[in-house]
Amino acid sequence: MIPERLKQLRAEMEKRNMDVYLVPTADCHESEYVGAHFKARQFITGFTGSAGTAVITRTEAGLWTDGRYFIQAAAQLKDSTVTLYRDGEEGVPSVTEFIEDRLPEGGVLGFDGTVINSRLGKKLEEIAEKKGGSVYTKEDLINGIWTDRPPLSAEPVWILDVKYAGESRTEKIARVRTAMKKAGADTHIMTDLADICWLFNIRGNDASHFPIVLSFAVLTMNEARLYVQEQALSDEVRRSLCEDGVSVYPYASVYEYGASLQAGNTVLLDEGSVNYNIRRSIPEGIKVIAAHNPARDMKAVKNETELANLRAAHVKDGVAFTKFMYWLKKNVGKIPMDEITASDYLEKCRSEQEGYLDISFDTICAYNANAAMMHYSAKPGSAAEIHPEGFLLVDSGGHYLEGSTDITRTMALGPIPQEWKFHFTTVLRSMLNLSAAKFLYGSTGLTLDILARGPLWDLNLDYKCGTGHGVGYLLNIHEGPNSFRWRNAPGREAGAVLEEGMVTTDEPGVYMEGSHGIRTENELICRKAGKNEYGQFMEFEHLTYAPIDLDAVDPSYLTAKEKQLLNEYHQMVYRTIAPYLTEEEAAWLAEYTRPVA
Repeated sequence: MIPERLKQLRAEMEKRNMDVYLVPTADCHESEYVGAHFKARQFITGFTGSAGTAVITRTEAGLWTDGRYFIQAAAQLKDSTVTLYRDGEEGVPSVTEFIEDRLPEGGVLGFDGTVINSRLGKKLEEIAEKKGGSVYTKEDLINGIWTDRPPLSAEPVWILDVKYAGESRTEKIARVRTAMKKAGADTHIMTDLADICWLFNIRGNDASHFPIVLSFAVLTMNEARLYVQEQALSDEVRRSLCEDGVSVYPYASVYEYGASLQAGNTVLLDEGSVNYNIRRSIPEGIKVIAAHNPARDMKAVKNETELANLRAAHVKDGVAFTKFMYWLKKNVGKIPMDEITASDYLEKCRSEQEGYLDISFDTICAYNANAAMMHYSAKPGSAAEIHPEGFLLVDSGGHYLEGSTDITRTMALGPIPQEWKFHFTTVLRSMLNLSAAKFLYGSTGLTLDILARGPLWDLNLDYKCGTGHGVGYLLNIHEGPNSFRWRNAPGREAGAVLEEGMVTTDEPGVYMEGSHGIRTENELICRKAGKNEYGQFMEFEHLTYAPIDLDAVDPSYLTAKEKQLLNEYHQMVYRTIAPYLTEEEAAWLAEYTRPVA
């Protein structure tokens, strides 16, 4: 199937005298997770992971993806004629290095200009110019061969009430305009879907488990424009926007707006999210300020209403997960279950909570060796049966009206080797050490990441991903700019100062290919601690309330301080969750949150 699709694509390339064609994992907004219409890279390679880039030449096809997907990609690309390039590994060329090497002198490099961000598009232009060639960007060649391509999504838009958002759209617009003025801009073009939904207090369902609205926005000092598929707006939503001074325009007409800008305008835009075609539509001579959307940093700092709501959402989620863990422990080996039925039961537990809307991402429910694949996805017909032995890793979350959650727990289902207990306890130490950090204001995720990796690096172990990411409020589960990472990888910013009100995950892990995988993940709220002559100290508050499986913990590997941290965390979990459980469930939770000596 994939070889035939590649053959058809190469025929289209040949018609246009094209030598290299680039297919990213992207929509017109540089979203991390994209709707079905935009899964062109998956269509042409067969790889289903959320991150990856395909490059096709007349004779070769390659897929680049990161360490989360190496095992999965290798399996899915088998017999596809697509070569896996393990991005970031020693000796592996980057996508742009590969393109520069393969593009012949005078050659043509093609890509769909609506799904390539303007920063990358400019770099690709430079590569073509260096070779005396050109870029071809006016068509999506995949569209010509994908005969049953899903249409562009246009799900209904709904308003997020201020009692959940904590701030009206008019207040947010005023704050962004203040930031624009400070930057010297009179026009701001926005394409990041999470930023737009945050700004206008709207939500939708145009990507699976990502409650966004396909839209663009333009803000000037006296006008707010929302470019959206008009059939997605009810009269009530349209009226609400209009009352707050927001004008609605057809989704694709944003490209006409760029071309209409006049001399004297100064445009603020994020070249990492504004697509190449929008950027190219802006006439020469218009001053462009390339910078992050002000909304990005504003929405990362949750207001007190959002934080109060998030705590409530995490209580609900903790109740759901605790009920699931109780069920799992009580029933494994007694009733048939596999990775999918277990995942379905967890979703059932969440769906019983008031205000529940959806899972916040595709659940990773992975048994034993499958858990070594960081973003494993169980499929009907091939899901592993679960037995009363080994580990089950579950990375999951929910969207509630009060916010979004992201939690990972690894649970022992019976006997496990001592090495697995050692790995589990080391990962626990890593998570607790980072969560207990006290640090001076101005620190970043780069500063603190060593606290989590240190126990694993001491064993010559590591994990090929960041330690943590920001979490959106009923939006994208991966939100910038805050994160925990030990280095700045390409396209991954880790240098943002940790501000009070930011929510960041803490999720170290161990992944042993062919054997087992372990991850323990809590969300943390950054809060102010004491202030003295040395400056403002900061600390973290646990936002996740769910037991950590003591069946997999060997206390002999924990320091006295780490035992104290674990016990304090479990005391909080019991106090918070037990009132919502049955008598039997509460008794079980008391056992699984007992003090460790």
